[in-house]
Amino acid sequence: MTFQRARSAEQREIRRQAILDTAAAMLLEMPVAELSLNALSRRVGLAKSNVLRYFESREAVLLELLDRATKQWLDDLPGRLDAVIQQGASARERGDRLAAAVAGSLTRRHVLCDLISAQASVLEHNVSVPVATRYKRATLDTITAMAALLRRHVPEVGDEAFTLCGAIIAVTSAVWPLTRPSPSVLAAYEADPALAVLRFEFTATMEYAVATLIAGSIARAPSGDDVG
Repeated sequence: MTFQRARSAEQREIRRQAILDTAAAMLLEMPVAELSLNALSRRVGLAKSNVLRYFESREAVLLELLDRATKQWLDDLPGRLDAVIQQGASARERGDRLAAAVAGSLTRRHVLCDLISAQASVLEHNVSVPVATRYKRATLDTITAMAALLRRHVPEVGDEAFTLCGAIIAVTSAVWPLTRPSPSVLAAYEADPALAVLRFEFTATMEYAVATLIAGSIARAPSGDDVG
């Protein structure tokens, strides 16, 4: 892919989206850690210096992709929740069904989970204050929307909803890499069956963690003492 010099604002935006789309396609082929700015530049057909005209760093590209992937996930989530949660059910049942839906939907989105797991330790470094501020504002919006969705289905969580949603994202960032062990660790599991208890599966672990967080949030909410 080659480009002519972008002269208008519209052309620059097209170029910018092409860089993002190319990076997203590359993440279907490789983990976040392996996507370099040099490789992205070659794939998109631009010099590295030209890519840096649109994004100040590799991390700035990936933060924007994380925001985009999160919004796509949240656009899909309401329909999934509406399909499985019965409003007349107990708080415990609604919370468990919500947890299962969230875990299942994240399981299908490998790129999103990989980006979430790299967010704090990698993606939020090597970016300027304006880029960090823009991303954090977007994060605030998405967690607020997620909290509203959770309160719609499990209103018993009350004011705990925002903190709960932040905790779900934090748990995702920890569980995703934990459930993708290295070849050496996989070999250790094979060699010593007693270690199998340490091998976690992503969907089941996330479902358990989210359900437990919801139940705990209901118990902590001043107006919510119905946990089942």
